[in-house]
Amino acid sequence: LKDALSVSFETNVGHDYYEDQKERYEFYHSDSIRLPFDIELLNKITGGGLTPKTLNLVMAPPGGGKSIFLCHCATHYLRLGKNVLYITLEMAEERIAERIDANLLGYRIDELKNLKEESFAKKIEDCKAKYKGKLIIKEFPPDVGNSLQFRHLIEELKVKKKFVPDVIVIDYLNICSSSRFKNNSNANTYSIVKAVSEELRSIGIQCDVPILSAIQLNRTGIASTDPGMSDVADSIGTQYTADLALSIISTPE
Repeated sequence: LKDALSVSFETNVGHDYYEDQKERYEFYHSDSIRLPFDIELLNKITGGGLTPKTLNLVMAPPGGGKSIFLCHCATHYLRLGKNVLYITLEMAEERIAERIDANLLGYRIDELKNLKEESFAKKIEDCKAKYKGKLIIKEFPPDVGNSLQFRHLIEELKVKKKFVPDVIVIDYLNICSSSRFKNNSNANTYSIVKAVSEELRSIGIQCDVPILSAIQLNRTGIASTDPGMSDVADSIGTQYTADLALSIISTPE
């Protein structure tokens, strides 16, 4: 039994501190592992952008710009030639694609419908030739989509479309379901939402990509012009799990 259990298809059994020093040194000096923002201050704060195996969250009130920010980042990474998987539980796939069209093509959303079909198709083909990355948008019902379904989707895309994401955007964390807690379980909101954040982060670790998502602010955070980590809705456990937390703030000015 011991001999049988020692057989595994997993070749990586850990980082050997002394033997793997060359790989570790290259990791320290590699800029290619980071996905930069197109906002220079965020690159300064993060040391160059998002890193693999991390959970990165943007906090905002309802209607505060979470999806706009996530779509903006997805478009930016597409321009960089990265493969982007955008999982949406809030809006339809077409609505997310509409926002990315507006961002990528440089039109207001209400102007897109005024484009002729031939002109629209030509602009999309130009973008396809110019930017080498791919974007897949997949919709899941809120409070139904969970990490197990997301993992299955990633495997399906790998097999059927030869698509391996460089970054995964999930819109958004609060309305994901936990694969560990049933919807009718007696677990409290804190435990469920914290579990969701841990499950999403585990996807990033397994796939070696950064996870970018969003979370709601609570009542205090909505009214605040300087919300902090304690102002998140449902569960502060998300802050214990996240590697980076940003806040979108709108002041009257």
